[in-house]
Amino acid sequence: MFISSLIKNIPNFILGPAYRVYEKKLIGEIKEERVPNHVGLIMDGNRRYAASKGLPTYLGHEMGMKKAEELLEWANEIGIKIVTLYAFSTENFKRDSEEVNYIMAMLEQKFKEAANNKKIIDNKVRVKAIGNIAMLPENVKQAIEEGESATENFDNMTLNICVAYGGRMEIIEAIKGILDSCNGGTIDPEEIDAKLLSENLFTKGLPDPDIIIRTGGEVRLSNFLLFQSAYSELFFLNVYFPLIRKIDFLRVIRDFQRRNRRFGR
Repeated sequence: MFISSLIKNIPNFILGPAYRVYEKKLIGEIKEERVPNHVGLIMDGNRRYAASKGLPTYLGHEMGMKKAEELLEWANEIGIKIVTLYAFSTENFKRDSEEVNYIMAMLEQKFKEAANNKKIIDNKVRVKAIGNIAMLPENVKQAIEEGESATENFDNMTLNICVAYGGRMEIIEAIKGILDSCNGGTIDPEEIDAKLLSENLFTKGLPDPDIIIRTGGEVRLSNFLLFQSAYSELFFLNVYFPLIRKIDFLRVIRDFQRRNRRFGR
């Protein structure tokens, strides 16, 4: 407690350079070992962060979106190829209509911007939406189509944004699709296995996440990639998402590598 309190009182002009040196050291260590291919992220704590600062909720979401853009740069820097963000769940539709409308407008703007975003273009990032897209307003669906079409040929990195997404619903929809095929005679029930179910999920064609990170202090998956996370390494950070630092992210990656080394993976 004393050391933690002491660090908090050290001026930023001293801590900043020290953190940058440590970040560089961590990046060097990380690049010497296997970098995770796919990282999933539950961006929790935007609303609570805003409340803690006496700010309106929408500013918390706005800061969270900016932090997500930073995190994508951090991931790209160390060679992570796929990042999946939990942006808006099916349960989130139950929130105050003003908040939901603001998030929808923000998503519309970001998907539209993907077509002309310099960082997206320079880094050849493919942008995809994952979820029950039919639940979204028409303007958001149109923006998603624009963003996906503009980046569909990029192959350096993939950014998946989970919107109107729920893990249980995803599994149910996959089962319905398989049952339709069984009833149509194209699939024998004996052929149903984990691979077939995976091929009918919203994430079809994507490898399962190596890591799932959740910020905000909660220790649960909250309906995020339930089937796909069966063998993912889980990391729960006691920090609101807008406050996550590059050094926090790099430490997770390094700890993932240590876990893999320890178990001989």
